[in-house]
Amino acid sequence: MELLTKELRGKLPPLYSQEEVKDPVVIAKFFYPNFSWTWYAIEFDGNDLFYGLVDGFEKELGYFSLSELQNNKGKLGLPVERDWYFTPCRLSEIMKE
Repeated sequence: MELLTKELRGKLPPLYSQEEVKDPVVIAKFFYPNFSWTWYAIEFDGNDLFYGLVDGFEKELGYFSLSELQNNKGKLGLPVERDWYFTPCRLSEIMKE
């Protein structure tokens, strides 16, 4: 599966462009299919670096890389996937979950 299509790249705002936005839009969701870690992309540097929400041991805003998502495997050896059915939404909606 291609994690970041050309179309999706075009929808992600540049890195640091949403700093002043109180409730930015989350554009994409990536997840391990066999356990609970999830990454929500808000911004992208156009190359490898995302800024967004990482929901792992706890929810926290920070940076993660496309190469990291592409190269890691879950506990059963399954790769990270992109949620094809994810609808972009405000960060506050995801924080409520």
